[in-house]
Amino acid sequence: MFIQTEATPNPATLKFLPGKVVMDKGTADFRNADEAQASPLAARLFSIPGVTAVYFGYDFVTVTKEAQEWQHLKPAILGSIMEHFMSGQPVMGGSASLAEMTDEEGEFFEDQDETIVATIKELLETRVRPAVAQDGGDITFKGFRDGTVYLNMKGACSGCPSSTATLKHGVQNLLKHFVPEVQAVEAL
Repeated sequence: MFIQTEATPNPATLKFLPGKVVMDKGTADFRNADEAQASPLAARLFSIPGVTAVYFGYDFVTVTKEAQEWQHLKPAILGSIMEHFMSGQPVMGGSASLAEMTDEEGEFFEDQDETIVATIKELLETRVRPAVAQDGGDITFKGFRDGTVYLNMKGACSGCPSSTATLKHGVQNLLKHFVPEVQAVEAL
């Protein structure tokens, strides 16, 4: 099994491409070892000292580290991902539901804004998320209130030094152009 790696705009996060589907539906974001118990792969990765976050996309895994150098962590992470896929275990354990993996629950917006929200979600799905996934992350809709779109940044995007620029100059400008009701974009 050959696992490719790619750098992300976040220097603390590396993207691993195992050449297999990781999550066929939704995504999963783990911020600590307790959350990772829902996934045998995430739990395995959190057992490596220095791993602080794990994110699963369709065909990639992003891992965020503490202060250690990648040269010390990368072999252990590659080994863990390879061992997991060779073992035949599922990526997610049986106790994890789709609602836990995705962020569709907890969205907020007024009923009269439903058409605006549908347009925002369509733009995020077709124009923003594919580009952000290439960098090992994800941006999902959380809410719309008083002209402000609230988004959740995951994977490599979470804590990335360039995420503010992506949000303000990229996503905000795109949404303002296509949806005049959008005045600002904020990360939750």
